[in-house]
Amino acid sequence: MTAATGAAPAGRRLLRALGTGAPVCLLLAVLLAALALTDPGFYEPDRFLAFVKRAAPLVILAAGQYMVIVCGEFDLSVGAIVTAGVVVAAELYGSFPGAPWPLVTAALLLAGALAGLVSGLITTLLGVPSFITTLGMMLILEGAVFFWTGGSPHGALPAAFRQLGRGTALGLLPWAVLVCLAAGLLAAVLMRSDFGRTLLATGDSERTAELSGVRVVRVRTIAFVLSGVAAALAAVLVGGFSGVSAQAGRGYEFEAITAVVLGGVLLGGGRGSVVGAMAGAFSLQALFTLLNLQGVSGALESTVQGVIVIAAVGLGAADRSRPRRRRTEPSGVNPT
Repeated sequence: MTAATGAAPAGRRLLRALGTGAPVCLLLAVLLAALALTDPGFYEPDRFLAFVKRAAPLVILAAGQYMVIVCGEFDLSVGAIVTAGVVVAAELYGSFPGAPWPLVTAALLLAGALAGLVSGLITTLLGVPSFITTLGMMLILEGAVFFWTGGSPHGALPAAFRQLGRGTALGLLPWAVLVCLAAGLLAAVLMRSDFGRTLLATGDSERTAELSGVRVVRVRTIAFVLSGVAAALAAVLVGGFSGVSAQAGRGYEFEAITAVVLGGVLLGGGRGSVVGAMAGAFSLQALFTLLNLQGVSGALESTVQGVIVIAAVGLGAADRSRPRRRRTEPSGVNPT
């Protein structure tokens, strides 16, 4: 067997592994090449790792948002969870300056899981649409943060806590990059497990999944819990990187959804890969960086996100309708 014939099956295996994420991986490669042409120093180790460090919170949020979207729901509360996590950590350290950072981090992850659990139970048991449930959770958290801080958070995050967001491991790789890699690997392994398959089945057809023995309520609730934990972990990185702010997570919910749909995940659930969602987050960050280098106003970022969401949803709807049209065409009739 020649090298060329051996490379072809390898390429096909890679495309199958990427699944619906293949186009966004190609887009990411194009954007990274454009960044190299626009700024030749972009791939200097320190600068490139700084780029990955900035993207890490969004990548983690996209992985969590993917879990919810692929099973047919939405989570608009993740940005508010990020903000609340940063503010709560600062307030805790203001009251308990000597608190160990692992304990505070664990408390934030538990709080994020609790917020996701509440949203998941309201959505699955009470039948409230997840869009409304998580929008309400977002407003509750934002209001609570504003009431607690008066719009100006008190306290500061100590250097030990901020190491995950801005420090490096043994002077080599930023902790944020390692955390991002670990979270991405965990998400990929999880989606290859039985839970991942039931998550996709639930998003594809809730009724069919129930008839197959899937506990839909439990699966969807766990997805919300995982999204809440991902948002809390992102809060640790954002707080470490940017410091304390009452606007720390503002807009992250829409960026995460944009990243997921850019990664080829179908809104409505049932199709898409978590690798594609995370690649979508990197692509979005690369696109914003490229626009900034080109001197394009950052105010257009929301416009770009809106265009991406509409285009991705439109293409997904068109792709889903084609098989339906083929099934409904009478046999033996020429469609032309």
